[in-house]
Amino acid sequence: MQKFIAVAGNMGVGKTSLVRFLHDKYNLEPVYEPYMDNPYLDDFYVDMKQWGFHSQMYFLSHKFRLHMELSRADGTCVQDRTIYEDAEIFCTNLYRGRKMLKRDYETYMELYRTMQQVLQPPDLMIYLRCSVRAIRRRIKRRGRPSEQQIPSRYIRRLNDLYEDWMEGWTRSPVLVWDSENMDYLTDLADRIEFQRSIEKFL
Repeated sequence: MQKFIAVAGNMGVGKTSLVRFLHDKYNLEPVYEPYMDNPYLDDFYVDMKQWGFHSQMYFLSHKFRLHMELSRADGTCVQDRTIYEDAEIFCTNLYRGRKMLKRDYETYMELYRTMQQVLQPPDLMIYLRCSVRAIRRRIKRRGRPSEQQIPSRYIRRLNDLYEDWMEGWTRSPVLVWDSENMDYLTDLADRIEFQRSIEKFL
């Protein structure tokens, strides 16, 4: 693999749109989150305590497989959400919110730490920052039925975890983009600024 670019951020911040843009503009190989394939997801949003461990284990195993495939790819890849976020943000959020038992969390994290030993870190992490209010609007607009009842406090806790996580991220360079107020898709000035920022890494 020539390069591995990761796109990180809370739900609804524009990760998938950015992956598509980078694919179209720079011919990067897109790798999308296996969101719709998760057989536990609808149940999870109804009862997080019952199905949180199952849902997170599904994402962990599939993200690990994706990462290993990326390491064998020839071109430059861009991925929509990483295995690091699944573990260090989403699973951690469930545990801290008492939606996952301690023994399940420890089992999950032991497996994740083992996987980390063979993971190739990204060459660039793009973090999309967005407020809870804007995320709620976007979730409503895109209309995924399973997401419509997600509490604002759940999104807010994820946002707080993302900010703390990015402050401590040392595995690669980071490009932070304000996806709420900067629109590279429709605003020419914002697009030029974004392209200047990312082309240094390409």
